[in-house]
Amino acid sequence: MKLQLALDRLSHDECLDILTETSESIDWIEIGSGVIKEYGMSIVKEIRRTFPETPIVTDMKTCDAGKYEAAQAFQAGANITTVMAFASDQTISDMLNVALEHEGRVMVDLLGVTSKQRITQLQELGVDLVSLHFGKDMQQNGNITGDIFELVNGISGLEVAVAGGITLDSLPNILSYDPTTLIVGGGITKQNNRKLAAAQLKEAIQKYERSDSNSRS
Repeated sequence: MKLQLALDRLSHDECLDILTETSESIDWIEIGSGVIKEYGMSIVKEIRRTFPETPIVTDMKTCDAGKYEAAQAFQAGANITTVMAFASDQTISDMLNVALEHEGRVMVDLLGVTSKQRITQLQELGVDLVSLHFGKDMQQNGNITGDIFELVNGISGLEVAVAGGITLDSLPNILSYDPTTLIVGGGITKQNNRKLAAAQLKEAIQKYERSDSNSRS
């Protein structure tokens, strides 16, 4: 299970400082759409230079012009870029093709999707990585719950990332659903000791995995 750090609604310097503080604990770096809108591909390139070995996810939230936006992201140094599930099949297919050319991947954001039929359609296009996204506006009405996993329950062949106000306190409610990636933003970036927050989350994940492995053996 990977820990993906989401950098959003942050300044350029805050992004770099937070990554320096937390790099020992995080597996994937997500450069959020807000940061990309403010700083463009230049910050993606800079983070790639500064952290050459860590996979980068550019949260482009692409809705159209998939070929162009995917190429932008991969050429800047991203390993993974995101597209919204409500984008056209052609947009998603174009992005998957560009990803293949760059040995990258496409993560499909399922925000707003309510039918498993769309998941099946995405798999037929070649999608194997999705994110369950409990959006910021949705978080105002409560915390993420297991209900969000119903969309992918029983579907094989998908790697599933989950995002939505995850903190050390809410983490136990999420771990039992065994997502492949946990996307954490404010649970790290808004903490007084960000290095410690990242380390505690990573340790909690590893402790769960050890316990789960022992229970299955």
